[in-house]
Amino acid sequence: MTALSPGICRLLGYEPEELVGRAATELLAEPPPPAVLRSHARRETWSSRLTLRHRDGHPLAWTLRAEPLRDATGKTYWLLTAEGVEPSGLPSGNVGEPDTALLKQWALDQLPLPMALYDRRGVRLEVNTAMRRESGRQDHELLGWPIGESRSGNTLLELQGIGEAMTEVLRTGRTVMCEAHSPGSDTAVARVWLLSLYPVRGPGGQVCGMSAAAVDTTEQYRARRRLAVLNEAALRIGTTLDLSRTADELAAVGTDHFADFVLVDLLDSVLKGEDTVTGPHSLLVFRRTAQRSVLARCPESVVPIGGTYSYPEDSPPGRALAAGRGALHRAEDITQWWAESSPARARKIREFGIHSFMAVPLRARGITLGLALFFRHRNPTPFEADDLRLAEELSARAAVHVDNARRYSQERATALALQQTILPHPALHHPAVETASRYLPAHAGAGIGGDWFDVIPLSGARVALVVGDVVGHGITASATMGRLCTAVRTLADVDLTPDELLTHLDDLVLLMDRNEEADPGGRSAPSSGEVGASCLYAVYDPVSRRCSMARAGHPLPVLATPDGEVRFLDLPAGPLLGLGGLPFEAAEFAVPEGSVLAFYTDGLIESPARDVDEACDLLRAALADPGRPLEETCDRALGSLLPEARTDDVVLLLTRTRALSADRVATWELPCEPSVVALARELACERLSTWQLGHTAFVAELVVSELVTNAIRYGSPPVYLRLIRDTALICEVGDASSTAPHLRRARLSDEGGRGLLIVAQLSQRWGSRHHRCGKTIWAELPLTPEMQPI
Repeated sequence: MTALSPGICRLLGYEPEELVGRAATELLAEPPPPAVLRSHARRETWSSRLTLRHRDGHPLAWTLRAEPLRDATGKTYWLLTAEGVEPSGLPSGNVGEPDTALLKQWALDQLPLPMALYDRRGVRLEVNTAMRRESGRQDHELLGWPIGESRSGNTLLELQGIGEAMTEVLRTGRTVMCEAHSPGSDTAVARVWLLSLYPVRGPGGQVCGMSAAAVDTTEQYRARRRLAVLNEAALRIGTTLDLSRTADELAAVGTDHFADFVLVDLLDSVLKGEDTVTGPHSLLVFRRTAQRSVLARCPESVVPIGGTYSYPEDSPPGRALAAGRGALHRAEDITQWWAESSPARARKIREFGIHSFMAVPLRARGITLGLALFFRHRNPTPFEADDLRLAEELSARAAVHVDNARRYSQERATALALQQTILPHPALHHPAVETASRYLPAHAGAGIGGDWFDVIPLSGARVALVVGDVVGHGITASATMGRLCTAVRTLADVDLTPDELLTHLDDLVLLMDRNEEADPGGRSAPSSGEVGASCLYAVYDPVSRRCSMARAGHPLPVLATPDGEVRFLDLPAGPLLGLGGLPFEAAEFAVPEGSVLAFYTDGLIESPARDVDEACDLLRAALADPGRPLEETCDRALGSLLPEARTDDVVLLLTRTRALSADRVATWELPCEPSVVALARELACERLSTWQLGHTAFVAELVVSELVTNAIRYGSPPVYLRLIRDTALICEVGDASSTAPHLRRARLSDEGGRGLLIVAQLSQRWGSRHHRCGKTIWAELPLTPEMQPI
């Protein structure tokens, strides 16, 4: 500076000698805009608002006009004039009142919202103090640059649709609002701004520029984002009761929204059904359950799916588990720990540039289930506290679903094990029927039901066939099924008719329901009628080749005869077990030898994919060839009827009937006289000789003698004797009396009372059954395999 006016010196607070000889740029509080520098370099007149610094340090914003002056030698001098400033230091105008333009400038600078002024090209002309403060840049870095850019060329804001928004403001003169994102860095966090772009009009009303006001909405944006992710997670996580899939859904949501690599590891002890985690200073053994990455095939992973590994309890993941809350770490902070505990993991961290990760425990219902690990390497912004909160909320929701899946898996395994111990062995053999069966539990999510079947040997070479379905699912249904199955076997051993057996079973279900209502343990009990079941009970006699059946709300059985006829048997429906007070009706059918009887539960024919009539037609078609092997027929029926996703258990029991020929059965009607006992022994010996079973004659004679004597002494005529040669020698004596026989202890001086005791000692099993015309006492004598009929 070569010369200054006294007014300028007073406004700046300097004495003239303090300024003469100094560079004018030393008085600038901020560097001039690029447009000023360009005009200055071209030696052109320019005018711009610059911020000068007072001697005491406070800034002074003036509009300076610069005009080039040249002397005779061609050297250029600059004449700087402060426009609109009086010597008093106030803007020109009325004495003691600020100039309107300066007043507007003061108001702009004092606004708390960051604001900027742009021309029609979108070039930044002016900013206020709040914009400088929020952007962290000075005027020379902001003025003269397009919206969203600074002097260095770095992007300040990533504006989606800003070009269209600015064009609309300048074209229509309407205010437009849009959202802008400033990227984060190692030194600054990512921020979100709500921009309001509004037009600046000239005196004639024409749009000559644009202003922008920015509001920091980072917290609101993060809250909306967190809520949106959580809402999405509620739909995507826990769609099934499959534990691995639930863990994978958590990992997928994490990589889709805020992480580059996610691991979900469950404690091995929890997967084994142990609720306790570990003791002090022990190793935490994890099983890799799911992993997801933004890269194909998860190359960051060291442990494969299903593999196990361990963490010490004092490791960062171990400390997160012990604390029960998530922890945020920078990779460089724990590189030493990674290198010491797992060099392979340390190499992966360096290879992929993992710079931050979060360890979040999975806890539900007070049980620590495992750990979710979230990593970043492609996204350069480190995890923040807000990311940790989001990860914790996601993990908490996912942990509930993981625990549900875990508990369901355990309950399903328990129910299946219970059912497998109750259901008959697939290799069950009975001389009266050939059987084949299938039990298929419902798919995961529906729960194990209470479907069951049984094949029960009865006296007289007969067989009982039973199929049932308990209402409900889970262990309770399986336990109820077990109780009913045991009850049916007990009642079948008494040789009740099908309708009488179902009546007794109905009483048992009612008793079970009342016991659950009473609930002596004080727990909440299900309402009346919660315990219920359907059941079908059939008894097939290979001697008469007839089958007696009764059902309690169960689907109709199917009979396929050797001549090719396939029909559903017309059997009275009967009420479901547990309703009480309603009768059951039995029906008897002639069943030709070689016929196939099909018993099943409703899961076989009831499906959303088709109606029941169509399913019944498919079942008839599958049974159309009764000569086909039963195992093949089972597969054919299930393949044509069952959908891929079963919502209910399915039981299918196929039986091919056999018959005992007349040469294997001998029946005699005996007079009710004591002398007939000798005749009965003689008839039995002759038949056993014909059957080439003479070496069993002594024992058989003794058993026949005692049974006939007992019938004549205590029974009523008529009396009959029947011998059946099957896998055992069956001796039956019947009479018209309904008096039940029983064992009793005879005194030493008694001449009788030992008959049934002798029968019980000589036979492998014995008993009695009642029928409409009296009772039958029977005994089975064992035969060696070579004596059994082929």
